[in-house]
Amino acid sequence: MVEWRQIAAARRLLESESGAVLRDWGGRVPVVLAYPNSYAVGMSSLAVHGLYGWLNALPGVVCERAFAGLGRRVALRDEPITLESQRPLQDAAVVAFSVSFEPDYLNVIAMLRGAGIPLRAADRAEGDPLVILGGPAVSANPEPLAPLADAILIGEAEEVLADLIAPVREGWRQDRRALLEALAEVPGVYVPLVYEGGAIPRRVLSDLDAYPLATRIYAPRAEFGDMALIEIARGCGRGCRFCLAGYWYRPARDRSLEVIVAQAREALRHRRKIGLVAAATSDYGRIDELVGALRAMGADISVSSLRVRPLSPVLVRALAESGARTITLAPEAGTERLRRAISKGISHDDIMAAVALVADEGFEALKLYFMVGLPGETDGDIQGLIDLIGEIRGAFARNIVVSVTPFVPKAHTPFERRAMASVEELRERLDRIGAAMGALRVEFRAEDPDASRWQGVLARGDRRLGEALLVAPRPTPKGLARAMERQGLDPAAYLVERPAEAPLPWDFVGGDEPECS
Repeated sequence: MVEWRQIAAARRLLESESGAVLRDWGGRVPVVLAYPNSYAVGMSSLAVHGLYGWLNALPGVVCERAFAGLGRRVALRDEPITLESQRPLQDAAVVAFSVSFEPDYLNVIAMLRGAGIPLRAADRAEGDPLVILGGPAVSANPEPLAPLADAILIGEAEEVLADLIAPVREGWRQDRRALLEALAEVPGVYVPLVYEGGAIPRRVLSDLDAYPLATRIYAPRAEFGDMALIEIARGCGRGCRFCLAGYWYRPARDRSLEVIVAQAREALRHRRKIGLVAAATSDYGRIDELVGALRAMGADISVSSLRVRPLSPVLVRALAESGARTITLAPEAGTERLRRAISKGISHDDIMAAVALVADEGFEALKLYFMVGLPGETDGDIQGLIDLIGEIRGAFARNIVVSVTPFVPKAHTPFERRAMASVEELRERLDRIGAAMGALRVEFRAEDPDASRWQGVLARGDRRLGEALLVAPRPTPKGLARAMERQGLDPAAYLVERPAEAPLPWDFVGGDEPECS
């Protein structure tokens, strides 16, 4: 039952925002755009902003948002409600989840359970909402959530939304089976209950300019609520062998400078700071021109990520002039040998040149991202990582933060079949790095190996894992572990090396060529 405090919290959030669409449901197809994490996280996702705007632009549609918590934390004990009109999710024709990260699978289940929507797609009756999933994690490997999904969008959503909504508009209160069959006819849409085999093509938007993507709702309580976000490029041509985004969002595409500048001009009416979003901002083909144009308009600049090479001095200086105190670089591995093995494409000299540039521009802090447990990693590579940070410490006298995450094999990457390191091995290596960082007076942060291993289980899961997700007594790793044990499933079996001839749960996804919109 919805509590008054939830309604009050939703109304307070709405009052703090600008740009939300408030529309009567009468005569329209009601769609709930659900983000399976907190409001603060969800409203920092450009996917939420884009989908919300595109869906509300469709004739005869009303789209409202829902989150797994109306603050900065997930609150799974609450019944989820829509933000705009505080309605239960059960009232919608469609509940569309945007799922970017595997750990949020558990939140998807918790939200459906809290909303009183049958978890299993086969158990939903006429009048129950359609549950449609999208996003990179679930697109790349749909099988762990296939038992609960009425439909899963494979790839990018922009030009598929109208085709998804058309059959819903015509028949969502009528024959559910016929509606699922109609959705299955849309290229790039996987409907597990009627799927009869064959490859599901991946949808790719060929012209980014046709669908400008930027902040639509200005939400001060979002994680990046002090800035307007603009997507300047999508995909990455670098080919790092561990990176899902780099392979899933191929080919790499730039948005035109003219479209970005026009978006920025509008955004500056609301925020002085512009956040440039891309897999690697410094790879944007006209980055120096873009930075110059934005600074000439009076914008401060923030970025989502920077590559060590190329690293534009113009961009770095603009970040410093915009008041940034910290800059983040991702060497990923500590030795030249291992960086070559993962196709990182940067040398020791590239790293040190980037550090020197950051030091010269006066940044107060340098964040460095590394991975452990990479395929082929040795004790010598761990020592090389420690030695590299020691050299960086000598070149950058201010605050250094080193963040280390365990390698997780992901579908559709060259490392999709590789084994994941054991918890014991990961902890031993993280402890060794952490001790060395203390001696170097470097702040050290590490992702928990147990959490990383569960991410790996979900990333490489199959339909059997999906069944365990549905019957887990609690939407937590511990609850999932109990459900898997009862069904005779070993989590570790999902993390071993997969032979080249062994079929993979996601083999049917994507095909040889993407379906271009």
